[in-house]
Amino acid sequence: MGEVHFHAGADADPDIAEFQLPPGAAHFVNRESERDAVLGVIGRIGRPGRVEAERPLVVAVHGVRGVGKTALGVHLARRLGGDFPDAVRFVDLDDHRRGGGVEMAEVLGELLRSLGVRPDCVEPTYAGRQRQYWARTRGKRMVVVVDGARVGFEVEQLMPVSADSVVIALSQGRLDDLKGGADLEVPLGPLGNEHAAQLLRSIVDDPRLTTETAAAERLAQVCGGLPVALEVAGDWLRRHRRRGLLRLVAQLTDELTERGVPMVEAVWNAAYGDLSGEAARLYRLLAVHPGPYIAPEAGPALLGAGPDAAEDALEELERASLLLPGRGGRLRMHDLLRAHAVRCARRDGGDAEAAAARQRVIHWYLRQAQRADALAAGPRMTLAEPEPGDADAPDVDFGESKVRALHWMEGERLALYACVRTAYAHGMDDAAWALCEPLWTHFLDHAHYGDVTEAFRTGRDAAQRAGHSAALVRMRCQLARPLWEQERYEEAYAEVEPAVAAAQLLDRPKLLASALEFRGKVRSVQGDWAGAAPDFEASLRIHTGIGNAYGVLLQSHLLGQAAAGMGELDRAVALLEQAHAMAREQQRERMAARTGFELGRVLHRVGRRDEAAGLYAAALSGARERGSVRDEVRILEAFASLAADTGDADAATAHRAAAAALREREGGF
Repeated sequence: MGEVHFHAGADADPDIAEFQLPPGAAHFVNRESERDAVLGVIGRIGRPGRVEAERPLVVAVHGVRGVGKTALGVHLARRLGGDFPDAVRFVDLDDHRRGGGVEMAEVLGELLRSLGVRPDCVEPTYAGRQRQYWARTRGKRMVVVVDGARVGFEVEQLMPVSADSVVIALSQGRLDDLKGGADLEVPLGPLGNEHAAQLLRSIVDDPRLTTETAAAERLAQVCGGLPVALEVAGDWLRRHRRRGLLRLVAQLTDELTERGVPMVEAVWNAAYGDLSGEAARLYRLLAVHPGPYIAPEAGPALLGAGPDAAEDALEELERASLLLPGRGGRLRMHDLLRAHAVRCARRDGGDAEAAAARQRVIHWYLRQAQRADALAAGPRMTLAEPEPGDADAPDVDFGESKVRALHWMEGERLALYACVRTAYAHGMDDAAWALCEPLWTHFLDHAHYGDVTEAFRTGRDAAQRAGHSAALVRMRCQLARPLWEQERYEEAYAEVEPAVAAAQLLDRPKLLASALEFRGKVRSVQGDWAGAAPDFEASLRIHTGIGNAYGVLLQSHLLGQAAAGMGELDRAVALLEQAHAMAREQQRERMAARTGFELGRVLHRVGRRDEAAGLYAAALSGARERGSVRDEVRILEAFASLAADTGDADAATAHRAAAAALREREGGF
């Protein structure tokens, strides 16, 4: 399949919101038989006798890299979308592959959010997300394209629970271990010379391809029939319109015969050789860019020659088809071309050039993340020094928008997490743990547990290797939270216990108070309120001593919860009343809602039901304003219990039904 002129994916069109696909190809050559075979087998949906009839119909497309599997899968999904109105989704498993394995919980979380499950309702564990996905897809008519599959089990975990859906699995080799096999196997081979030449003529309107047919077919042969190579070759031809086609082809074949360079490599070498000096250098440096997608704003940091030079170089690489449009306005490089860029970097750039670019881009991402964090979270305890600006690598324009800052962090999360790994792997330990500080703020709103657990663990190891004791305490505490939220309590406790011990040796009262709070939380989430209370009390004393008003508020709230958990209701009321008053005084709306709800629950228990009802109502209003469905469900269920205790059975039933409807809408949680 050939990819020529790329256009925006249908997900950019608000009228087709159920489509979420990457940019698609405008031209296809000689893939009609494969397309028709798939469209034909779709008619089997709903018929008796299908293998595993309770599962979706599975189409397995396999072929070598660069042969056009992704383009075919996206094209098919677009064609099928009209008959599968519930959803069309695309996932690239390579975006979530770490050390050969896929963070499948992250893939499921991405799918659930794309299917409308609110972030705060996505379950933290793999098992919980799998159940939500099953509930969300049961009986739906949808298409799911799974790219980058290596084994059948990876595809099986993403199958909708619906015999009326279609899964298109794209892989290099056959998925022979796929349970029940595929309903249709589509082996995708390279284009033949005639069709490859036809694709070239679609890519570039050049009379030489018609008048010098033998040379055109030879060029197609040099490209190995791979659409990704034909794209580059077509743009290379466009650059040399006055040169005879035979001469151009001879240039490629000479490289093949004289230097033993593989045919496709010769095409890419020719395109690379035609680049300007800055574009060629940026092409080499893209090999060290962290993450699979390239934000144009990061180009100046990689190149180190100013924004104008980077913009020109990026445009030149796009015109040469060495870079392609990716999601969200970002760019992507085909993995075959990335491998070629690595070889060019080794041959022409050297380690020093790559190391300098790596440092520039990691420090640029660190600075942007710190700036986004400052906007989103406001003043808070951080240990890393602010990263200085660089006139050659301008900052991202967030304005004064917290929403824009958080949106940037979510859009760049794969690059940010890759920066942590890359920094640690290359001895940039201070940058590795410093990146984890703004990633904490991102984590609180976007719980990508697999990525964040790995990142915080790497940050911990980086702080330890750097010998930064305070950062090590902080990283251990940060790591503990995603662990306990995934119910990995022993691992979480193994982080907070040494964090408290280390913090006690440092002259940093606020850091010690934070470590004590985290240890108390690990205990409290397991129901050990008696164990948690002393930690909250000690933290409260420290915050009181240093005059940290928000710390006093937070620890009073946590200690009030602990008192309620231990049955000390009068003390709980006093502490939570104090916390609620402080939250309102400090104009912290979210904490006012949280403390008010907890106070209402205790007042309900001591029989002060009217006061409890007023606090529940305020908390419910706040939850709805924030769009926090999980909080809304908790409050509705508390309202139901209160109504039942006051003898209002109808109201209790209505509240429970509303809570159940919200749970069902979000796939259960």
